[in-house]
Amino acid sequence: MHWKLIGLTASAAFACLTPQLCSGDSRLNSVTNDTLGSTSNGRTIERFTIVNNNGSILKTIALGATATELHIKDRHGTLEDIVLGFDTATEYEANPPYLGCTTGRVANRISNAQFDLDGVTYKLAKNFGKHHLHGGLVGLHKRLWNGEPITHKEGQGVRYTYVSPDGEEGYPGNLSIAVTYVLTEKDGLLIEYEATTDKATPINLTNHTYFNLSGAGAGSILDHLLTIHASKATERDEDGIPTGAIISVAGTPLDFTTPKRIGADVTDIDIPYDHNFVLDHGGSKQPKLSAEVYDAGSGRVLQLFTTEPGVQLYTSYYMEPTRGKGGTTYRQFHAFCLETQHFPDSVNKPQFPSIILRPGETYRQITEYRFSTRNE
Repeated sequence: MHWKLIGLTASAAFACLTPQLCSGDSRLNSVTNDTLGSTSNGRTIERFTIVNNNGSILKTIALGATATELHIKDRHGTLEDIVLGFDTATEYEANPPYLGCTTGRVANRISNAQFDLDGVTYKLAKNFGKHHLHGGLVGLHKRLWNGEPITHKEGQGVRYTYVSPDGEEGYPGNLSIAVTYVLTEKDGLLIEYEATTDKATPINLTNHTYFNLSGAGAGSILDHLLTIHASKATERDEDGIPTGAIISVAGTPLDFTTPKRIGADVTDIDIPYDHNFVLDHGGSKQPKLSAEVYDAGSGRVLQLFTTEPGVQLYTSYYMEPTRGKGGTTYRQFHAFCLETQHFPDSVNKPQFPSIILRPGETYRQITEYRFSTRNE
C-alpha cells in the first residue's frame, strides 16, 4: 500500500510499530492518505487518516465525504473504533443505512417529495414511500468529493468540496459545498459546513455517523445513558413527517432532559427512536452543549456541541441485518446517531426556522462530538 504523508517522511512515520501509538511516535499529529478502492465506474476513492497527539484516529473517504473509522481510548487507555462502517468501496457505494456520510442537500424528510419556492414548485425523488429522504436517490452521500488535508486551529483535518449542479436531484441552483473534518487535540470530531448558491435553494446538511461507545460491532446501545438538552420536540406522523406542532417531552418516552438509558422506554413508543428534538439553546453562532452519552462499560463519554436548532436521535431502529467491518453483523439498536440539523420538512413548514439559502449568503454549521472518559 502506498502512503502519502503530509509534512512527514515515510521512514519517520513508521518508526514505532507497536499496536498502540506511543509517545514520540511521528505518526502523531499527522494526516496521511491512500485509497479505499474504486467506484463502479472506475473512479478512485481517496481515504485520509488523521492522528492527533493523543493517538486517537479518524479515517474519512471522499465518497459521500464519509467518516469511516474513529478510534478513541476507553478508561483504561485502550483504543477502539466506535463508529459503524464497511470494509469495501462496493459496500460504501451502496450504503443503504447511510453509515458515516454527509447527507443532503436536505437531510431528513421532505413531505410528498416537493416544495414551493419563489412561486415555483420543485418535485423531488420519492425515495421514502411518497416522501423524499436525505437528498434523494443520488444525494451528497453518493457523490465523489474532492479532499485535501488542512491544518485547523483545533488540530489536523480534511476539507471536502463538491459543487452540486443546478437541478441535481431536483434542487435549484449551483450549490458549492465545503465539509471540513478535524480531529481535535481535545479528542473531538469537529465538522464544519459551508455552502453558497447562485439561486435560492433549501439546504440542511448533517452527518450520519453511527456511534457505539462500547465499540463498533459490540452489540446493543440500549444501556448507554443519554441526555438531550431539549425540553421540546417536533411532533411527527406515522411517516416521520412533522405535523408542524412543537410538543413538550415532559413525562413522555422522549424525555431525555436528565440522564436515562436509551432503552428505558423503547416498549412505550411506536418508533424508538427516530425523532427530532428542539434544542433548548435554539441554535447559535457558536456551538453549544446539546447532548451527552455515557457508556459505563468502557467509560467513554460523548458530548455533542452544535450551532443547529435541532438534533435527530436515531437508534438504528430500521437497521436490517447488515454486514459491517470485519464481517460483523449490525442490527437494530446496535448504534445511535445524533444528527444535528434544522427541523425535518422545514421547507414546507413556514413556522419552523428557515432553511432557504439565497445568493450572496453563506450557509454555516458547526458540530462537534467531543470524547472523554469517566472512572465510575
